[in-house]
Amino acid sequence: MGGESNAPSAPPGMMAPPGMMVPPQVGVGAMHPPHEQLLNLPCCVHSNPPWVEVAILAFMHYLVMLGSVVMISSLLVPQMGGNHGDKARVIQTILFMSGINTLLQTLIGTRLPTVMGPSFAFIISVQSIIRDYSSRTYQSDHQRFLHTIRAIQGALIVASCLNIILGYSKAWWAFARRFSPVTIVPVVCVVGLGLLEWGFPQVGKCVEIGLPMLILLVVAQQYLKHVHEIAHKWVERYTLLLCIFLVWTFAVILTAAGAYNHASLKAQQHCRTDRSYLMSSAPWIRIPYPFQWGTPIFSASHSFGMMGAVLVAAVESTGAYFAAARLSGATPPPAFVISRSVGLQGIGMFLEGIFGTIAGSTAAVENVGLLGLTRVGSRRVIQVSTGFMIFFSIFGKFGAFFASIPLPIFAAVYCVLFGIVAAVGISFTQFLNNNSMRNMYIVGLSLFLGVSIPQYFNEYRASAGDGPARSNAGWFNDILNTLFSSAVTVAIIVATLLDNTLEMHNTAVDRDRGIPWWAPFQRKHGEVRNDEFYSYPIKFRDWLPSRYVY
Repeated sequence: MGGESNAPSAPPGMMAPPGMMVPPQVGVGAMHPPHEQLLNLPCCVHSNPPWVEVAILAFMHYLVMLGSVVMISSLLVPQMGGNHGDKARVIQTILFMSGINTLLQTLIGTRLPTVMGPSFAFIISVQSIIRDYSSRTYQSDHQRFLHTIRAIQGALIVASCLNIILGYSKAWWAFARRFSPVTIVPVVCVVGLGLLEWGFPQVGKCVEIGLPMLILLVVAQQYLKHVHEIAHKWVERYTLLLCIFLVWTFAVILTAAGAYNHASLKAQQHCRTDRSYLMSSAPWIRIPYPFQWGTPIFSASHSFGMMGAVLVAAVESTGAYFAAARLSGATPPPAFVISRSVGLQGIGMFLEGIFGTIAGSTAAVENVGLLGLTRVGSRRVIQVSTGFMIFFSIFGKFGAFFASIPLPIFAAVYCVLFGIVAAVGISFTQFLNNNSMRNMYIVGLSLFLGVSIPQYFNEYRASAGDGPARSNAGWFNDILNTLFSSAVTVAIIVATLLDNTLEMHNTAVDRDRGIPWWAPFQRKHGEVRNDEFYSYPIKFRDWLPSRYVY
């Protein structure tokens, strides 16, 4: 009836006899089997390119993370009352500690090729401290800067204990065990998408150099590599470095030609190559040392307020580790590896408080994206990049030379790198049932709220000067405003809650969630390949007490 036929169908692969219908083969030619690890990666976690290429790639990772260091320092140091010399010293300190913490994470943390850089999540809590000290009277702005950064030190030292406790008490392990591919999809997606305000909005502050950088990078890196087979590898891996220097040179020419002489002060600040004043103010040689700004100032309200940022940094790192594992050819990191890395991240923040940085560290999303752009996930490359971070943090003039690259150039690069990380999140959908309405509901709602709620908080803060949370307890306001201004934090809360409460204890639902594939990777001895990527070096296993060795 209705035009339907009751004639029998021919079995697949057999010729249909006369009068028998042949059903259409739905999806033929469009089906792709799932792959636990990315294929065609020239170098994964423990395979390395030649040493010369290692050095070039390591320098690229240093250059990419330098952008976020300069962005955060350029935003916060002037608000603290610091001058150009103070900003240069803050940048040196952040680079120095980033090198130390990155080396620690690649040795005894996750052991994934991730760079530890300053987190944008600390901006809200640091600005709260800045407002507190701006209302007081000082002899000079420099005195206000010193008091403010000492207060930031004290708050970071205390707040870092939260991650140490969460990580090494295995509380984060218990939380991470609740993850599934349904949770990881939105979390990793918004790890990249949640940083959109540091992408094209920053490019737009100087379109004449930011937009050419974005277009040149896409065209050169994706199209020119197909010109010749021999050039494919070199263009794919190193075009980013060439594009940065070409556009930087173009910006120098525009500055020297007087193109911005009559531009607004804001345009000159973002476009000119001589407005950072880092080259003139940075010392030739200076080694950051503990308590270099003076004795830390401890305040209960500031410390509790910063705990929100510390927690967000742990969530950001968790999402970034899953993206880094996929882009470096590793298996998904088990819950116990994530937990020990959060604990070590807390130790790193404690050290950062002692040395006097202005923001705690997190796994740098831009460097995770660079793993995908170059298709080189070597751990050795990241470890060598720590040498560049430490070297340029000590020899300030050399580091200031590269730190003077206009920020719209970095922002254009981030548009590509953040996008790659967001796409990695989408790739996890291959391990779950994409036709399950339950999965679509959880992923869709987590993604939307993960972007929408922080957008509301950020717009409110931009118009009113502070976040929507306005109780009499300032520290409580800082925690709420920080947590809900973070896209990845909102996404992980919504996704984990829904995924662990909707239609649970159902075998069919577990299959739809991808649990049969996911579970072996999360058990300590459930997947033999985990040891290949995440086990401690032998010497560390011999030195550490057995209760601390996961």
